[in-house]
Amino acid sequence: MLARHHDPIVAIATATGRGAVGIVRVSGRGLVRWVTHLLGRSLRAREATYLAFKDRRGVPIDQGLALFFPGPQSFTGEDVLELQAHGGPVVLQLLVARCLEAAADIDPLTGLSFSAAMRIAHPGEFSERAFLNDKIDLAQAEAIADLIDAGTEAAARSATQSLSGAFSREVHAMRDALIHLRMLVEATLDFPEEEIDFLEKADARGQLARLQQALHTVMQRATQGVLLREGITVVIAGQPNAGKSSLLNALAGAELAIVTPIAGTTRDKVQQTIQIEGVPIHVVDTAGLRPSDDDVEKIGIARAWEAIEEADAILFLHDLTRANAIDYIANDAEITGAIAQKLSSNVPVIDVWNKADAMPVTVQPPTGITLSAKTGDGLDRLRRLLLETAGWQAPSGGTFIARERHVQALRRVDAHLDKAARHLGVQDQALDLMAEELRLGQNALSEITGEFTSDDLLGVIFSKFCIGK
Repeated sequence: MLARHHDPIVAIATATGRGAVGIVRVSGRGLVRWVTHLLGRSLRAREATYLAFKDRRGVPIDQGLALFFPGPQSFTGEDVLELQAHGGPVVLQLLVARCLEAAADIDPLTGLSFSAAMRIAHPGEFSERAFLNDKIDLAQAEAIADLIDAGTEAAARSATQSLSGAFSREVHAMRDALIHLRMLVEATLDFPEEEIDFLEKADARGQLARLQQALHTVMQRATQGVLLREGITVVIAGQPNAGKSSLLNALAGAELAIVTPIAGTTRDKVQQTIQIEGVPIHVVDTAGLRPSDDDVEKIGIARAWEAIEEADAILFLHDLTRANAIDYIANDAEITGAIAQKLSSNVPVIDVWNKADAMPVTVQPPTGITLSAKTGDGLDRLRRLLLETAGWQAPSGGTFIARERHVQALRRVDAHLDKAARHLGVQDQALDLMAEELRLGQNALSEITGEFTSDDLLGVIFSKFCIGK
């Protein structure tokens, strides 16, 4: 454990701003005497006590509840004190200052300060200590932040699944199976003179196949979890007056963008996140793409191209009422070619024909789907298509929140297992190479839960947490 993790820490654990209740949290080792000094009385473990929180002169700062959780039976695994007071920012800051002040006071029993090293917590340091003290693993720690940041009900429920250990249990089960396979391979390597074929007797080939199947199932669920957490960015692009702003408003169910018959009304990006079956879709409305001499409009068009380059999917909006106009068709073709040059081949471009309500008869577009942003006809089909484009498939066994680093780690495990299977399949069975691939696969798998990781990775992960978490 790094030296700074031995310091007692204190922070406001509730959100910034005013609230009915605010919480100041303290964590450290051996805080019992300091707690008694701070509050003027001892506390019973895990029992809320109503009392006055006083300054050094004995003047009350506030009145509230104090709870003491002796380690290791606490969130961080250390002694934890929580002070629940009124949620005014000034009150909470005074309580933090009093905690630091009381820590620097001299303990008459020892002649030393109670805890002079007490300091303000870094972002995510309470959760980091819970991880370092084996109260939670790294995937569960990340799920805490994901639960706080969840933007949809589905994301929140999936984060709760991960926080409860569902994802970790899947990873641990695969790790145990992988370790068992490694044991069989190592036994065969260590005792080559034995007549027993450990791999054949234990059906190592079947075990490896079942492990790969389990891995693929977890990868699929993790990929869906990443989608629930991050969503996809969809950019609405096209010529002016195709109805891009109207489509954004229709999808969002609110008048977010200004809609007029005047070409070039939209001068900048307008973004809104919508939910489709719990999946966040970040929809970006952009300026109409056309040559322009207007300096402001040119800036908007440049930003539209920037948004297109960063998109996960493009809705290329066409005007059905101009579908047969030669100049309109030529401009659409030019924009299509420019988009193709800027995007990688794996970014889908969906052709959407708008203003179906303005057509006297049903007109079938050359490609894509037809809808009316004005009446809403066809919007449900577009929503389903966006989910398909995102790759959303609600897993039958439920899902858990996951991050891109988890998926990348699982893909590395899959690659190592695939190589291990090939080594097992050759005639002379290159078992030393197979053992190495299994070892590397286990390391990649352990990165997810933090059993095999670096301090640099921990710093990146926990630095994105709230101060009081």
